[in-house]
Parts: sequence; C-alpha cells; structure tokens
Amino acid sequence: MMNLKYIQLYQISMPLKHPFITHAGAVEDREVILMEAVDENGESGWGECVPFTTPFYTAETIDTAWTLLTDLLIPRILSVPVEHPEDIKRRLDLYKGNQMAKAGAEAAIWDLYARQQKMSLAKCIGGVRDKVDAGVVISLGEDLEERLEEYEAAGYKRYKLKVDKGKERHLLEKVLSINPKLPLMFDGNGMYGEKDMDHLVSLDDLGLQMIEQPFPPGDFVLHRQLQQRMQTPICLDESIESYHDAWQAIQLKSTEIINVKPGRVGGLTEALSIHTLCADDHIPLWCGGMLETGVGRAHNIALASLPQFTIPGDISASDRYYERDIITGKIEVTKGEVQVPEGCGTGVEMDREYVDFLTTRTLTLYKGD
Repeated sequence: MMNLKYIQLYQISMPLKHPFITHAGAVEDREVILMEAVDENGESGWGECVPFTTPFYTAETIDTAWTLLTDLLIPRILSVPVEHPEDIKRRLDLYKGNQMAKAGAEAAIWDLYARQQKMSLAKCIGGVRDKVDAGVVISLGEDLEERLEEYEAAGYKRYKLKVDKGKERHLLEKVLSINPKLPLMFDGNGMYGEKDMDHLVSLDDLGLQMIEQPFPPGDFVLHRQLQQRMQTPICLDESIESYHDAWQAIQLKSTEIINVKPGRVGGLTEALSIHTLCADDHIPLWCGGMLETGVGRAHNIALASLPQFTIPGDISASDRYYERDIITGKIEVTKGEVQVPEGCGTGVEMDREYVDFLTTRTLTLYKGD
C-alpha cells in the first residue's frame, strides 16, 4: 500500500520569458496546478496539471480542472487505499474526459510511488535511455534567425515551427535557407480543412520531417487522405486522447507518427499503453510539451526514455521558457541531449519558497475527509 495521507493543490502563475504565440492566441503567463501527494512517512510526489487559462487548446481550463480535482478526483483517489499508480486510471475512469486533470493527479502518485520504491521514475516505467534527444518549438512572433542561432548552438535535434495558414512555405523556406539540413516540421494545430488538402500536398517538396495535426482533432478521414497523397509523414497530436484513438489512427492509416502528451491522454498509465501499441505496430513516438514547469518536464523526460520514443520531443531546457524554474536544479540541453535524472522519482526537487511565492490559491485534501 502507498499509504497516502493527503494531497495538496497549488495553482501557480509563472511569467514566460517571451510570449508563446500560436494562430489561436498568445500565452504570456503560464498558469498550472501542481499536486503534491504525501504519504504517512512524509514522502512527497509531485505532478502538474497543464490545461490553459482559456479553452483555446482543449475544452479543459485551469478553473474546470481545479473544480473537478477538488470536488471529485482527489476525494475519489483518497477514498480507497492505493496499491499502485495504475489504480488511479481505473478509479478515475468513472468520470468522462478531463484528461489533463486526471493526468496531473496520477503524475503525483507515480512520482511518489517511484520514490517509495527508491527508483527513478524512468526505470520504474521501463525506460532504457540515460539521455534523451531534445527538440524545440519556435512560436509565431519570435526572432527566427536569433532563435535558430541560439538553438543550433545548443544542438537541438528537431525544430518545430508554429505557422500561419497560407504563409507556411515562406517561413519554412526561410529556415531551410539558413540550414538546409535542419530536421524541420510544422504544427498545423488543427487549423486546416478539406479545402486545404491541395495546399498541404504542395508542401511535400520541402522534405519536412513531418506535418503535425493539420486537421481538427476528431477527423481521422482527412488525415488518412492526406497521408495517402504525401511522402511527408503525418503526425497526430490532439487527435490522440486515448489508447483507442491511437489504435484507430493506426488501423485507418491516418498517421505514421504519434505525439504523446501525458496530459492529453489522461496520464502516464495510458501513455504506457499507447507506447506498447506503437512498439508492436512500429509507429515512432515523440513526447510533446505543454509549456510545462520543471515538474511536468521531468515527467516527460522519464516517458521519453522509453524505447519507442525515437524522435526528439518537445523537451527543451528550463530556461527556454522561464527565467526561474520551480525546481532547485535546472534541466539543461547539452549537445542536443537532456540527462535523464537518476534520483528517486522524477529526480527533481522543489523550490518550495518560489512555489509559495507563485501560488495564487491552494487547498489540502486529507484521507477520510
């Protein structure tokens, strides 16, 4: 038994170094919900809940996640003893959707469990790498040449551009003119429709590493049709919210690559099931990012250490987005790689003083409440 005593939630607001701009809007301050799961011996595990303040990315928001966590999810987790983190998914499947709220709570339990076992989270879930390749995202509005010079110097091994519809070629060719060998992709963020099919096919000659999520999340048919017409691999992101979504996409040949975000699929347990499926079907994976703090980033690093994560993920350095992180050390990119922490759990420790400074609301829920 894991002997949970209480779970404390902290909503924090962290200023970004630069606004993160997509076609859907800009993020200047990143709000997240941190969860600290504490056992009877005082050991803590931490998780991060990653929806945005408004529902521009998914239907979940910080406020909806807070309400669900405090009213339903955390009380249900604490209502019955937990033997293993996989219990959490089964317990929370009672409630529909709300993947990011579920994932944040489960992440804290996984971190605590690994610490109780005196193992790194990466080893606990079957990780095989001591370093993972790092990729980087360049948002709209950033100084392209300046950022490319900075990221190339750090050795990043995959470059993802946020783009405006209809202006992709100009931006992509600008990058390729600076470095024709750059592993380059762009994120469609679901902003294209059937009428854009020919336009997307016309970008095939650029030889991109992939095009990520061109069509809306619920559409597997258009992705299949586009993949049939292009050599460039199509990668699904927002379409994949569960094991079944991944299975369906593979069966329909709607994708050749999958981006796995633990928050988007409901947690690490579901992500592990997707990993097994994709390993069996030889579908390459990479770990996507959600502008996480060091807590969520450390969980992502553990996931990316699994063998089927063969493409560099959105795992950049702590200082990519934040002047100061909420962990005591830094996640650093050296020669395009990030070290997988060897310490217990996620291997990172909290800067509690800074967490307290950033906290805008907090609540503690005890076993038996």
